[in-house]
Amino acid sequence: MTRVAAIDCGTNTIRLLVAEAHRDDSGRPHLEVLRRRNEIVRLGQGVDRTGLLDPEALERTLAAVASYAADCAELGVAPGRDVRRFVATSATRDARNREDFVAGVRRLLGIEPEVVSGQEEARLSFTGSLLGAGEDEGTPGAGECASAPRLVVDLGGGSTELVLGVDEPSAAISLDTGSVRITERFLVGGVTTESEAAARAEVRGLLDEAERVVDLSAPGRLVGLAGTITTVTAHALDLQAFDPQALNGAELSPQAVLASCEAIIHSTPEQRASWGYLAPGRRDVIAAGALVWSEVVTRVVERTAAVGRPLARVTTSLYDILDGIALSLVPESGPAEGAPA
Repeated sequence: MTRVAAIDCGTNTIRLLVAEAHRDDSGRPHLEVLRRRNEIVRLGQGVDRTGLLDPEALERTLAAVASYAADCAELGVAPGRDVRRFVATSATRDARNREDFVAGVRRLLGIEPEVVSGQEEARLSFTGSLLGAGEDEGTPGAGECASAPRLVVDLGGGSTELVLGVDEPSAAISLDTGSVRITERFLVGGVTTESEAAARAEVRGLLDEAERVVDLSAPGRLVGLAGTITTVTAHALDLQAFDPQALNGAELSPQAVLASCEAIIHSTPEQRASWGYLAPGRRDVIAAGALVWSEVVTRVVERTAAVGRPLARVTTSLYDILDGIALSLVPESGPAEGAPA
């Protein structure tokens, strides 16, 4: 086994996964999780407006990186890029001063952070989502075909990835929309009739673009990843606190998802504060995230119904880009003992 550390640094959240990585006799990669951590640092604060990483956001994020470096040392993750991988996504892609961030990560972790493209972000998300597919998805439901592709949606703070495929991506796109970006563009003053309409119009326009690349009528299953979607699922399940066992692999009807999205979009600050599954650092952007998710679900429902294969259920997965990053560090299987090299 190889001990690896994966770090995913997004617009709103930075996360760490330390795991023992290996391949089974068939060559399939596996992760035995030793530690997961999650910090809301809002690295993307103001980036959409200024094009720069905010100094306070940068300080918060590098403090988390320093803490993660200590975790790596404590758990015995060796230095080096073959066992440590740091992936930065939307906010860092868009920031003109990202070299300040890159230099800080290099100093603290001893590796070069990768500011990946939206396509690579989509690929990693899809790969990670497959980690629990066999155990979480069960058998196809009514109207579903076992060989039909899944549409994996990773809804982040600054970007949203839509990836279609069966065992690997066949089409993917990264859209410049997410919970933080929509909040800063449209909902800083709250959700009003006008601001909601403007936000929905933007997301619908982006989905129009997405359909030139990804066939939204094709999926037999819609799989949602990341904090916004787990929050919507927790609301639909009426959970009292964040419950990984209840959330991972949870299946809801599209109607239940859309009803919870609507309730969250129009919730009050007091309601959001009372939801034990909603982290304080996500309360101000969850309405925007739910709005984006509602538009994605609605579009897939419409397109699949139009071709006679209506979407029956929406699945939530806690396996995502972070797991995909860790999986990318699993060593390739060497030749069997005694076999020629």
